[in-house]
Amino acid sequence: MKNPLFYLLITLYALTACSNGEDYREPKSEEDLSGLVLAASNGSYYQQKYEKRADVQLFLTSSEADGVQAVRQGHADVYVSDEVMLTKDDMKRLGMKKAFVGDECFDVAFAIRKGNTEIARQLNAFLASAPLEDITNYWINGGPYVEEPAYTIPEGAKPLYCVCAVNIAPISYVGEGGKWQGLDADILRRFAHSIGRPFEMQFMDVGSAIMAINTGKADVFSGCLFITEERQKSMDFSAPYYKCHPGYFIVDHSRDARMGLGERIHMNLIKENRIKLIWDGLVETVKITLFAILLGTVLGIGVCACRRSKRRWLRGLADLYGDFINGIPTLVLLLILFYVVFANSGMSATLVAIVAFAMCFASSAGSIFDTSISAVPKGQTEAGLSLGFTPFKTFMGIVFPQALRKGLPLYTGECISLLKNTSIVGYIGASDLIRSRTFDALIPLLVITIIYFILAWLIRKTLNLCLLRK
Repeated sequence: MKNPLFYLLITLYALTACSNGEDYREPKSEEDLSGLVLAASNGSYYQQKYEKRADVQLFLTSSEADGVQAVRQGHADVYVSDEVMLTKDDMKRLGMKKAFVGDECFDVAFAIRKGNTEIARQLNAFLASAPLEDITNYWINGGPYVEEPAYTIPEGAKPLYCVCAVNIAPISYVGEGGKWQGLDADILRRFAHSIGRPFEMQFMDVGSAIMAINTGKADVFSGCLFITEERQKSMDFSAPYYKCHPGYFIVDHSRDARMGLGERIHMNLIKENRIKLIWDGLVETVKITLFAILLGTVLGIGVCACRRSKRRWLRGLADLYGDFINGIPTLVLLLILFYVVFANSGMSATLVAIVAFAMCFASSAGSIFDTSISAVPKGQTEAGLSLGFTPFKTFMGIVFPQALRKGLPLYTGECISLLKNTSIVGYIGASDLIRSRTFDALIPLLVITIIYFILAWLIRKTLNLCLLRK
C-alpha cells in the first residue's frame, strides 16, 4: 500500500496540469482580458486605462521586471507594457510569449523640464536630422548598425545628465563594462555628443526620475515615454522619435524555462561583467559608511556637548535636532537634501548621502555619548579633581575610558544600522539594475546579503577589538 502522501502529490500534480492546460484561456484581444489579473507598472498609462474596467483586476508593480515576475509566479495572468519591452531572446529564456498587440499606437518621446527651451530646441533639431529609422531598425529589428559621426567634445564640458525609468533591452540597459546601450541610450548619447557634451545616464524609478527633471538634477528623461495630456502638464516633450503599440505578455506553457544554479550565477554575475555592478556598489557602500560614521561621530560629540550644557537653549536645540531626525525617515531626509537643500550646489549624490547619513548617525551617537557619560558616577570626576587633575585630564583619563566601555556596544549597533541603511543608495540600485536585465531576484539579493553580513561582522569585530584594548 502506497503512502497517502503519494496520492496527495499525484492529486496536486493533476490539478496543476489541468489549470495549465485545458482550463487555461489565452487572451487574443483586450475583450478577452475580462476576468483576468493584469499586471502593469505603477504610474503607467496602462494603470490609468485598466483602472476604469471593473471586469479586470489590476496587479500593480514598481518595475517591468516585477511585472514579468508576477506573471511567471502566477500572481497575474497577463503583463501589459510596451510591445518592445521583451526581446525574443528574453521571452525564450523566461518561458513567455506575446499573446497579442493592442490596436492603440502612441508617440514615444523624451521628457524635458518645463521652461528648458534650449535643450528642447537642440534635441528637436537633432531628432529632425538623425537617422532615427536606421537606429530604430538596429535595436528593434536587428538591422545593420549605423556608426555615430565623429564629434568633438571640449575638455571639461558639462555632461548631459539623463535619467531612464527602464533597464530593459532594447530600450535602455546597462551592458558590457557598465555602458548604457539600447535605443534611447544610443539616441541620447549621439545627441549629447552632437552638442559637445559627454553623456551620462542613471536608472531611476518613475517618481524619482520626474523629481530629478523638475528640480533640474537631470536634463532628459527617457524610457519609452508616451505623450499624454496629463504628463504635458508637468513636463515638456521632444518631437516623437518612435511609435509603439501595447504588448500583452503571458506564460508560454509549451516551453520549460527552468535554469540550473550554475546558469543563473553566470547570467546574473558573469555575463556582461555584471559582477562589476556589485563591486561598484560595495565601494560606494564602504565609502558612504566610513565617512558618514566619522562625520556623524564628530557631530554626535557636538550634540552630546549641547545636551550636557548648562545653557537651556543649547539643550533645547539638541532635543529639537533629535526629535527632527528621529521623526522623519532616512530616505525622506535624503531626498530633501538632494532635491531641495543642495539642488543647485553641484554636490555629488555620494556627498549628499554622506551628509544625510551623518546627520542621522549624529543624533543617535549624541544620545549614546550622553548616556554613557552619565552612567559614570560623579564621584569619579570629583576624585580626579581632588587629586589635582584638570577637568580635561579628569575626563580623558578617568571618565572617558569607563564611558567607552559602557557605550561602545550601543555605538557598534548604530554603526551596523548605518551600514544597512546605505542599501537605499548603494546595493539596492545595483540589484535593481541586474534584476531588471535578468528578471532573477534571488542571485543578486543573495550575494548582497552575504556581503552585508561580512561588512557588519567586520565592523563588530573591529570595534570589539578596540574595547578589549581599552
